[in-house]
Amino acid sequence: MQETEIALLESSFSEVFKVRDDAAALFYERLFIHDPSLKPMFAKADLRDQGKKLMMALALVVGALRKLDTVVPALRGLAVKHNGYGVRDEHYATVGAALLETLSLFFGARFSPELHAAWAKAYGTVSAVMIEAAHEQPRPMAAAS
Repeated sequence: MQETEIALLESSFSEVFKVRDDAAALFYERLFIHDPSLKPMFAKADLRDQGKKLMMALALVVGALRKLDTVVPALRGLAVKHNGYGVRDEHYATVGAALLETLSLFFGARFSPELHAAWAKAYGTVSAVMIEAAHEQPRPMAAAS
């Protein structure tokens, strides 16, 4: 990533992190609007807890933008865990869309094309690593009806 993109991501995320609980709640609201079929994956989860995990994962990535290779093992592990929950490739695109929409709603007019592009690029990089790792794992079998 370019230094200008990294600077945009760091400064914008520091604002989001200040209101992380509200930002995470907005993210899950947008996620379930984008794809209501994902809601059952979270049926047993405390969404406040999930929101904290989401924000910590974003903090990990944003904090390592200059050395992304250091977080690849954690991302790969996260992908394997999500694979076990039944996450499929197309869910990564849905999550990305919900994330970008959340950021757009949060920043309003300040969500410039450059800021949008930086977040899209960062998420694209992260999701590519996770999808690749998920493909290396066996998929859970669907329950028989």
